[in-house]
Amino acid sequence: VHTRYQETTGGDYALIPMADMFNHGGADYVDAYISYDDEGNCYAYSTRDVPAGRPLKVCYGDPTNPSKLLARYGFLDESSSATFCKWMAEEPSSELYQLGYPNQMLFYNDGSTSNEVWDCLLYEELGNQSPAEQQQFHQACMVGDEATKAGYHDQYFPQTLSALREHVAFILNELEELATWQQSVQDKERHADLDATRHPRLPLIKRHNEFIKYSFQLVQQNLDAMVSS
Repeated sequence: VHTRYQETTGGDYALIPMADMFNHGGADYVDAYISYDDEGNCYAYSTRDVPAGRPLKVCYGDPTNPSKLLARYGFLDESSSATFCKWMAEEPSSELYQLGYPNQMLFYNDGSTSNEVWDCLLYEELGNQSPAEQQQFHQACMVGDEATKAGYHDQYFPQTLSALREHVAFILNELEELATWQQSVQDKERHADLDATRHPRLPLIKRHNEFIKYSFQLVQQNLDAMVSS
């Protein structure tokens, strides 16, 4: 059911025949969208000319979080231009959410990092060192005071850079350990002549992890370059 329902504008969930047949189009390949009227009727509209016989595609969810799409729908969207940076706060505050946590904390496929990653990490760092400055930084973000924001980022850049590099290294190590474990499972089953199809999702999960690993490695290269510059 969770892979087929639609969320309506009122926040309800519904199973809608035909609407659940649309494919996922990713960030750049959406050619249809779904809307609802006040009576709950569902309408589908094309956003461009669609040749006869070609599947209509909508966006199933956040196109910059392929991990969430995999967990919910069981496929890997390799057209994703970015991925969630996997940084999780223990007790995220409402202010942290206002800074873009977690949906806007992105690592892009070219190795760059979204501003929200830096903002959230700096907010947490300031909370450890100076709650008063933390509030001033948050206020600057809310009112668009770019000069004040830049001042705090410059002042605490070594700390936020160190925290981000440590996080990226941790995730890459976790992915490496997971890959080693997955390979050992496959090797044991092969030697025991067990049916490899017992874990049909394992190849897809491995592809997902490699996709994430590649993005993180590019980010790591950029962060290392910041240290040496």
